[in-house]
Amino acid sequence: MERKKLSAEEILHNLAEMEDWHAENDILSKRFEFENFSKALDFVNKVGAIAERRDHHPDIAFGWGYAEINLTTHDRGGITAFDFAVAKEISRI
Repeated sequence: MERKKLSAEEILHNLAEMEDWHAENDILSKRFEFENFSKALDFVNKVGAIAERRDHHPDIAFGWGYAEINLTTHDRGGITAFDFAVAKEISRI
């Protein structure tokens, strides 16, 4: 998959297929909510496994009952199709 920075139109087109993901300031993001810290941590660990396998590492913030995922392709200066592919895999957890 080519890692070229997507245009604003391409990002909007891809977002139409993504539930609750947002794009702002060249970052694709979503907040996931859970019933407790343990479930948030379990989710983050699964995201970490995807990140390692894909060699594409999101910024993750989490705490009691939530995890926030932020994806961007730093060496391309923004959101690429690869960010959307990883986001889709994360959404399937």
